[in-house]
Amino acid sequence: MKNSIFPSSTIGILGGGQLGKMMAVEAKLMGFQVAVLDPAPNGPCAQVADIHIQAALDDIHGAIELAKHTDVITYEFENVDIELAKELEARGKLPQGHRALEMTQDRGNEKQALTEAGVPVAPYRLIERPEQLQPAIAEIGYPCVLKTTRGGYDGKGQWKLECEADVKAAEEAIQTNGNCVLEAWLPFDKEISVVMTRGRFGEITLFPIPENIHEDHMLKQSIVPARVEGDVVEKAKKAALRIAEHIQFIGTFAVEMFVVNNGIYVNEMAPRPHNSGHYTIEACSVSQFGQHIRAICGLPLLEVKTPYAAVMTNVIGEDMHKYLQQLEAFEDCFVHLYGKDAVKPKRKMGHVTKIGQHVENLVVE
Repeated sequence: MKNSIFPSSTIGILGGGQLGKMMAVEAKLMGFQVAVLDPAPNGPCAQVADIHIQAALDDIHGAIELAKHTDVITYEFENVDIELAKELEARGKLPQGHRALEMTQDRGNEKQALTEAGVPVAPYRLIERPEQLQPAIAEIGYPCVLKTTRGGYDGKGQWKLECEADVKAAEEAIQTNGNCVLEAWLPFDKEISVVMTRGRFGEITLFPIPENIHEDHMLKQSIVPARVEGDVVEKAKKAALRIAEHIQFIGTFAVEMFVVNNGIYVNEMAPRPHNSGHYTIEACSVSQFGQHIRAICGLPLLEVKTPYAAVMTNVIGEDMHKYLQQLEAFEDCFVHLYGKDAVKPKRKMGHVTKIGQHVENLVVE
């Protein structure tokens, strides 16, 4: 699929959350039409799309209907049904293909792909049966962490093992959940991510590297530029480019990493725009979403210029009241609320971004 897609064409988006909405907004600004497949009657993306196909995300008939209305299709989440992705790929509508999805949907596949790419990862073992756990611990040592290969996010599907007393519960988790990955527990100094875009013709652009702060297993804040040594930045970029070359993905893609004693270890990947890249909307010459639309449509990528430092903070359910009734919440920041149907604790409802000339002068809450 090498032919470029030009404005006035229709871009289809699998998934109707906030990432889809921000993709759609960029596409609309460029003159594209947007169709979304989403089961929610009034999700964030459906609020700005021209066409809304209300169907389950794994509904092959809904996906085929989406293909009928669109010239190219992308996705806003990585748990796309693989058979559905293959069908859209066979129809010439999914330039991102299914390969990156297969890698990132399964932690075992992901670890093996990262190893093949030659980038540093924490020592790990693949676990299929409970009796494999003890020998794996003997090789990796305590502390370590057991993760389900599928379905875990924001800290779910993970168990930290610090001593022999934790083994039984971990074996029960394997029995219940099936395949898992056992990883060494890294005493990391910081978490960072590399958000990059690869075009249809192999060209790659990288955004400045954010330092990511998590709270309760969720991203709370991204600080740009990351407060790390210069050689850490270069190591992170080099690892990201190796992954890009190995996977040959199309579009915006994120790689999360741990910084340990001036070195980096790749933790996981996301084959789509990423929460830690939201700062690019205001702080860069082109956002991760604008670059993504260009990539999937086969249009030239823009040079990424970064005139500002930035701090992006997620707005979760507990914070929403400020942005609905307090003027001061809007001072010196850009507010993005996603339009979700219900405010819930720990649910990402939006984000705010502050920009300036120097990150030291930005308030880090």
